[in-house]
Amino acid sequence: MKISFAAPSLPKSGTLCLGVLEGGTLTPAAEAADDASQGMLARAVKGSGRFTGKAEQILSVPAPADLPVDRVVLLGLGAPDALDAHKAQRLGGVLAAELLAARDAQAAVQIDGVDLDGAELAANLAYGARLRSYRFDKYKTSEKPEKQPRLKGLKVLTKQSAAAKKAFAALDQVASGVFATRDLVWEPANELYPQTFAERCLELADLGVEVEILDEKKMAKLGMGALLGVGQGSARDSRLVVMNYRGGKKSAAPVAFVGKGVTFDTGGISLKPAAGMWDMKWDMGGAGVVAGVMRALAGRKAKVNAVGVIGLVENMPSGNAQRPGDIVKAMSGTTIEVLNTDAEGRLVLADALWYTQDRFKPKAMIDLATLTGAIIISLGEYNAGLFSNDDALAEQLSAAGKAVDEQVWRLPMSDAYDRMIDADGADIKNIAGSRSAGSIVAAQFLQRFVNDVPWAHLDIAGVTWSSKGGPLAPKGGTGFGVRLLNQYVAEVHES
Repeated sequence: MKISFAAPSLPKSGTLCLGVLEGGTLTPAAEAADDASQGMLARAVKGSGRFTGKAEQILSVPAPADLPVDRVVLLGLGAPDALDAHKAQRLGGVLAAELLAARDAQAAVQIDGVDLDGAELAANLAYGARLRSYRFDKYKTSEKPEKQPRLKGLKVLTKQSAAAKKAFAALDQVASGVFATRDLVWEPANELYPQTFAERCLELADLGVEVEILDEKKMAKLGMGALLGVGQGSARDSRLVVMNYRGGKKSAAPVAFVGKGVTFDTGGISLKPAAGMWDMKWDMGGAGVVAGVMRALAGRKAKVNAVGVIGLVENMPSGNAQRPGDIVKAMSGTTIEVLNTDAEGRLVLADALWYTQDRFKPKAMIDLATLTGAIIISLGEYNAGLFSNDDALAEQLSAAGKAVDEQVWRLPMSDAYDRMIDADGADIKNIAGSRSAGSIVAAQFLQRFVNDVPWAHLDIAGVTWSSKGGPLAPKGGTGFGVRLLNQYVAEVHES
């Protein structure tokens, strides 16, 4: 879908999209179209019964004979003083979903009569439409034509078209980062495994990102026994990918993002139940977000130094697989008793976190992982779990999440929880041995490998994949975390 910006003018074909304020009041642009159609739009609103102009409501109206378009879509805006950038994005997403469902080929939208700046409104409306237009059809070979999307172009009409186009350019790069993450999350595990994931990260070099790939030999030399133990049962070799973007001052310490990349998780010897195991193709969601946010920052030329580190493994059962009760040594020198091979993500992150803080000395380090089913029980599909050793960092991430509606909820950490992973036969064990506080125990485990770096852990198990979709994402991979971390960088490290 091509998005463009232009000065307001009545399109000569396609679909015309206009706004209606809460209470059924037409916006100035809608009033002008209503006058041209001899009051038909106002009558349609009045006679609809349920359409009142409430935010995100949609009313489709057959084009009046006096308008040279195929149909008119009226979009509910809510109160004129309640519209902000994020709500404008949601409106764009709702509108895109309607246009795609109707299989419109071309559409133009003009929203006015609200308090939000015209350029900001237009840019964010377009941004939301782009986010919702995502579709993963790489492996569809025989889809019926009537089910294929037709929307080729969306023209956003505004008196500030030049400013809107400029504002959208940066947002468009963030959307590309989100799409990159969604693509990775959607890929099946026979196509996306540690080696191919690492190769896809090499594409970031075109944007100026330095990409380094560590193979098993290099990781073994560094002492990454925790990460390598997870992947030893697979025919696919493990990888560690380092992505380095230098957009800030040469001497400035970077902000670091670390991701769990289990490209498929059977649970290993502690085998998962068969039902639903197919979903474990997206157990690399954290690594996908790190790759996506690096794509977003480099694409929009963010003025920050950022490092992305992802541990890529496949957790498989075999004659060479790690066994429950095995003891491995992490890069930090810590010995870990592996009581459950399905608690593997924390082992991958243990070495990735230690390596990141030891090599790059970041001013802040944030990891993302589809780490625990317990976080889904706690927070469902609406919030990611947030754990941190730094109150300021936790507050900054919470604020960024609220700004883009990728919400996080902070959970507690303490010495009492930390003692739950003390082991009899090693320094620590990878599970507590009970079902209590599963997500917190996992976070306590990770904290053992961050030293004193300001650190936050985002457990995104419940928000990486959506079974229903929403205003800004269709069903499937959400890309949750890319927009949040981009906002965090913009507000904290670029301001």
